[in-house]
Amino acid sequence: MKKRDFLKGGAAGALAIPLAVEAQTAGPSYNWKMATGWPGGPLMDIGAKAFAERLERLSGGRFKIQTFPGGALGNALRVPETVKNGVAECGHTWMGYDWGKDPSTVLFGGYAGSMDSERMLHWLYGAGGEAMQRQYRDEKEGVISLPLFIRTAEAFLHSRKAVRTLADLKGLKLRTAGSWLEMAKDLGAAPVTTAGGDVYPMLERGAIDATEWGTLYENISTGFHKVAKFVIIPGVHQPTAPFELVINKDAWGRVTPADRVLVETVAKLVTFESWIKVGNEDAKALDFYRKAGNEIIELDAEVQRQARKIGLDWAAKTARDNPWFARILKSQTDFEAEWAGAERWRTIKS
Repeated sequence: MKKRDFLKGGAAGALAIPLAVEAQTAGPSYNWKMATGWPGGPLMDIGAKAFAERLERLSGGRFKIQTFPGGALGNALRVPETVKNGVAECGHTWMGYDWGKDPSTVLFGGYAGSMDSERMLHWLYGAGGEAMQRQYRDEKEGVISLPLFIRTAEAFLHSRKAVRTLADLKGLKLRTAGSWLEMAKDLGAAPVTTAGGDVYPMLERGAIDATEWGTLYENISTGFHKVAKFVIIPGVHQPTAPFELVINKDAWGRVTPADRVLVETVAKLVTFESWIKVGNEDAKALDFYRKAGNEIIELDAEVQRQARKIGLDWAAKTARDNPWFARILKSQTDFEAEWAGAERWRTIKS
């Protein structure tokens, strides 16, 4: 495959990927299993499977990765453990699931105090975040870690009840994950967590009042809109959500240096592709929900401000007793300070 053939779509050429995008036909072959946390949907299709497909193509067929839905190879919320134990050579997950072991993971996965996805991408790939993530996972879990997939801000809730004010959140039984489990309590909600495959039946039978999951576009495939009338925006709990490719260290040790660069490059390519795809489709999603009979509700400004304040206060408190958390948080806040007022030179007032 020639480089110009792959670049016909134009997207890859804009990413400044540091490797000629040509099939690497010479070298060893690899047959890997990939554990994921997803029953299906965009995270599987334009995340895990897209990575496997592009890597096979650009390796000239030498890399073959079989993707498995959440729970098939191990606990869907513990993919790094499945990979570290060698049940799968690699996995696709969201780092924030591990917040109970170490809250530092949510800084890489996004939380209520995070910057937006554009800034997060710049931090990851331009300001040392990717290298910090890799060092952190190596030290803490003994696995290789790379960003793989990123979404825009999530929908706040798909809900069986109207939610607009702080009063509406009182006692609301909602499914969530990561540090928002703790923060949502400060807003008066009653949060629980569960793997993705369990969310729809719980919402359908009323075991929960509401759920967050992905962006407006991503949630179309879940069918939440069929059993929950109200779509609540914006996703103040999750302004961004980078996801993770985790690789077993022994498996990585058997990969040649050139093929390691190929893996890293394809992971970066798919991350940018997912951002573009999700962003484009999000723009169409509200119209879909309206036509499906859903009511769109925008959270009161008070809720939005309070959610962000809770997130920032939580981060500042957590950093006091967690050196890794403090180190990552400082890198992100220093980066955000550099971008302060960026709208002045990046946005044209109409």
